[in-house]
Amino acid sequence: MRNRISLVVAMCLTLVLSYSIVSSYSLMGSWERVADIAHAEDQSFYQERTIRIIVGSDSGGLYDLWARLLAKHMPKHIPGNPNMIVQNMPGAGGLAATNYLYGLAKPDGLTLGMFQAHRYMQQLTGSEEVKFDLRKFNWIGTMEKTEVMFFVRADAPYKSFDVLKSGEPLRCGATGSTDGTYLLAKIFEEALGAKFNLVVGYQSGNAIDLAMEKGEVICRGMIVTGHFSREPFVTWHKKGFDRHLAQSGQKRDPTMSEVPTLGELMDRYKTADVSRRVAQVILAGNEYGRPMVAPPNVPSDRVRVLREAYSRALKDSQLVAEAKQSRLEIEPASGEELQALTERVMNQPPEVIARVKRIMGD
Repeated sequence: MRNRISLVVAMCLTLVLSYSIVSSYSLMGSWERVADIAHAEDQSFYQERTIRIIVGSDSGGLYDLWARLLAKHMPKHIPGNPNMIVQNMPGAGGLAATNYLYGLAKPDGLTLGMFQAHRYMQQLTGSEEVKFDLRKFNWIGTMEKTEVMFFVRADAPYKSFDVLKSGEPLRCGATGSTDGTYLLAKIFEEALGAKFNLVVGYQSGNAIDLAMEKGEVICRGMIVTGHFSREPFVTWHKKGFDRHLAQSGQKRDPTMSEVPTLGELMDRYKTADVSRRVAQVILAGNEYGRPMVAPPNVPSDRVRVLREAYSRALKDSQLVAEAKQSRLEIEPASGEELQALTERVMNQPPEVIARVKRIMGD
């Protein structure tokens, strides 16, 4: 009797195990078919379609130049090899294009946008014209980070921020309150306790350079790549005309390995957390560079395709050669990095926002 029961139990277990194995294979096969279908959709969606890149400025500028370069090379890295065109939508300093991308563009993966990096500042400070939430955009990537640096005439008695904290206010030239010199000076005052005498109203950066040569002002801030790629700075470096005191990047630029970053200086001078946040918020535009986005609610698989195509395009030998010929720098950041940056920058306590508004003159 016992032997019969054992035999029945064994047979039942064998049947259950066999069914489980068959079911597992069936389930695996089902998932494989789903994956194949999804892959086929990825391959076919963009075929014979046209993707628009909305640029929030007139033609001829750097945003437009980059958009057209990407429109030329991105499609071959997108399954289906779609067409890609650039449409300029200037207005309100690019705000019109940003509002359009957020509220009116279809979330189908066929409309992309490139707008000025300081959009985040308008949202953070509560501008009435803002009709978007940057955190809900799908960030595709940026081709370059526009880190800034600060320098003085080499014959000036300022060799460190110790002197800038205790000596006479440093006389610097700026075009206005959004100028790199102006913002850096305000950050140094906020975070490091330095003193500045800002001469605001120069018509251009070239005018400030000439003023430095004449001795009207002795300091300036500007984009790192520009400082090391054009005149009069190339000649200045050969003659030892200027001295570099600080740079904004998270790590030291290879061309200025001896120059401390703002983060290092804030550590040295034990900057309070609220002032660190203020500095990070104001300088976040440098990390954004010239970004590309897709509207909110675009299907995640299409966002993934666009991010991958963007990344591959920036490594494309033909694009790299054309960028080099146009003296365009490539220092990319991924869409995931920009998404994380946006969450970090937009999550600020009221005290930080109030200080940012004061510095920006709002």
